[in-house]
Amino acid sequence: MENVVRLLSTLALMGAVRNLADRFETDTGMRIDADFAPTLGLLERLRNGENADVVILTKEALDDLAVKGTVVPSTCADLARSFVGLAVKAGAEQPDITTEAGLRKTLLGARSVAYSRLGASGIFFAQLIERMGIASEINARAVVIPSGFTAERLVSGEADIAVQQLSELKLVSGIELVGPIPLHLQTPAWFSGGRLAASSRAEQSDALLKYLASPEVAPVLRESGLEP
Repeated sequence: MENVVRLLSTLALMGAVRNLADRFETDTGMRIDADFAPTLGLLERLRNGENADVVILTKEALDDLAVKGTVVPSTCADLARSFVGLAVKAGAEQPDITTEAGLRKTLLGARSVAYSRLGASGIFFAQLIERMGIASEINARAVVIPSGFTAERLVSGEADIAVQQLSELKLVSGIELVGPIPLHLQTPAWFSGGRLAASSRAEQSDALLKYLASPEVAPVLRESGLEP
């Protein structure tokens, strides 16, 4: 299994990694064995002893692992940034969320809003509606999922609005992106990758990280909803 790199990645980069996997294997002869979950879930799995070669997490989480020696600091690379956005079911009316007033009206007018409990987007959204003073109204009828893709709750009819990283919303069929939450209300999430110190495939892992941070993959990152 020398030509396989085991990757644990946050959900935000799922679309990009899947789209790049075949190209990476063609160019290098190495295969990516990837598993995807929210950063907090991946951190728990690493604490429980799960093995991997490369991890992609929020920048803060990866930097913390580098300080602890779990990740080799010299291999850490910023890969992309992402904004949180909204989506509706395909064919539904597109609300105007270009202003804070429009966002407030949209959220309060929705039958139900779906967001994630563990993901960076869900943590941000919970804090946002608290700051906006509408947390109690939204949470009274929200669909808060432990992890996974919030937009699936649009397809099932459980929610009218889904909130998540734009790159994660784009992975669900049968929905339409409304756009990002007004940028002045949010700070983009940075996602970074690094090699685990325990990895026995240093050369292969470093090749994958170099590839993901290279200019040639930037168009794929943009297409998936990320900013390289």
